[in-house]
Amino acid sequence: MQEYIDFAIRHEILVLAWVGLATAVVATAVKARFSPVKQIDHQAAVTLINRQDAVVIDVRAQDEFARGHITNSHHIPLAQIEQGNTTEIDKHKEKPVIVVCETGARAETAAGKLVKAGFKQVYLLRGGLTQWRAGNLPVTKKR
Repeated sequence: MQEYIDFAIRHEILVLAWVGLATAVVATAVKARFSPVKQIDHQAAVTLINRQDAVVIDVRAQDEFARGHITNSHHIPLAQIEQGNTTEIDKHKEKPVIVVCETGARAETAAGKLVKAGFKQVYLLRGGLTQWRAGNLPVTKKR
């Protein structure tokens, strides 16, 4: 035990960095556990789409959406969701909703806004369209 104390005294910055990192990992895990938005992988997303008629919301910019998107996805840019303009999808508040962007960062923001807007089952596609394509799943350029 004494050697741990000696190490901590000699390497204060290293110990503080480790404690900070461990705290961040625990906080992230707790936040994810209690978040109303659940992260799912592309396989779970396909299951939700096929079995529960999930609605896919793509929050990327128009040019990104035009380069390829999940078939039958609704294009609602993040800015539009942040302004509270969800009238196009309000009829789907009781259905599972999968929010997608290129990597998942913008979709996380949008998913939180959708929960606040009253959507009951909001899912975030982990890894976004990048992981969807990596799983060799189809994308379309058709509107």
